Amino acid sequence: MVRAWIIMQTEAGMAAGVARQVAEIPGVTRADQVLGYYDVIACADAANAAELTELVTGSIQAVPGITRTLTCWR
Repeated sequence: MVRAWIIMQTEAGMAAGVARQVAEIPGVTRADQVLGYYDVIACADAANAAELTELVTGSIQAVPGITRTLTCWR
């Protein structure tokens, strides 16, 4: 099992909607709008690195309004 924190920048005014949409993705355990350089931080769990990669690139980055992601995992 791997756990990741995905930190996202969004288009202006879209952070709240992005956080709501990301929170509904299977594997995401929490997504919150934050203030500062980044706009949304999500926590996700996956079985392995390959599944995590698919979650981030196939599902999270597909959410409209996300302009950049940074993934930190353990």
